[in-house]
Amino acid sequence: MKAVFTVGILFCLGASDAVANDEGPNTGYLHQHSFVSDFDAICGLGKAMSKGCEAIRGREIVDASSVPWRAIGRVNFSSIQIRHHCTGTLVSERIVLTAAHCLYNSARKMWIPPEAITFVAGFQRGSGLAVSRGQRFVLNEVEDLTSRDFQSAPHQDWALLVLQDPIGRDVGYLDIFQSAPKGLEQWDFKLAGYTGLRPNALSVASDCGLPLESWPNTLLQRCSAMRGDSGAPLLVVKEDDYLVVGVFSSIVSRGEENLSLSVAAAEFLEPWSIEYGK
Repeated sequence: MKAVFTVGILFCLGASDAVANDEGPNTGYLHQHSFVSDFDAICGLGKAMSKGCEAIRGREIVDASSVPWRAIGRVNFSSIQIRHHCTGTLVSERIVLTAAHCLYNSARKMWIPPEAITFVAGFQRGSGLAVSRGQRFVLNEVEDLTSRDFQSAPHQDWALLVLQDPIGRDVGYLDIFQSAPKGLEQWDFKLAGYTGLRPNALSVASDCGLPLESWPNTLLQRCSAMRGDSGAPLLVVKEDDYLVVGVFSSIVSRGEENLSLSVAAAEFLEPWSIEYGK
């Protein structure tokens, strides 16, 4: 069910690689799965930039130092020639849920060494509540970490980043909840992440609505999302508790409409339970 990254590798970039901005990793390798290749340019909603960016700017900015938002943070990587961030969520004292593609450099066809990745919980305005480097990855078993190719299909685009330090003891963490088909109409879905437009503030999209249809272990919705949101938790409120029911992967095209795609908790619940039990 899983592949575990435990051996560090040398991560280096050629001089020909352009310096990346701080909006997120290259997701071009997802083209074969009909993903929008440059969804940050349209802010992930509609065909007009103004419409999409207006929706992103309309997201609520929350206090990342408060509960439950303090369990969410930025997954950061930087080197001399590349810098990117994604969003991640503490789902135990040492485990961060994020998207698998956030841990892979598609331009160089290499997995980023886990110790080169930093998770900052409760990040806002340049600082956070707690920081730890990665120790190892847990991925879907489809990934062959001896290969330089990214193998995951959209419904497999999840990752558990095991941290070196149990920072969840101090800041808290969110529980993963496998959503049931019945009762979804009673739930309020939210997506919380660090968008490319506001990389230093945690903002919440409340326009997701109910899942429109089911792909295998995925949730297609209309969440206002863009680059930087990769790895963000899809949340529902159950008896005043915020629960993680999915992890945001990317934007997909359906005709003229662009939809947010999140990997459902059923896909990573078992490996999370195994890791969490250790």
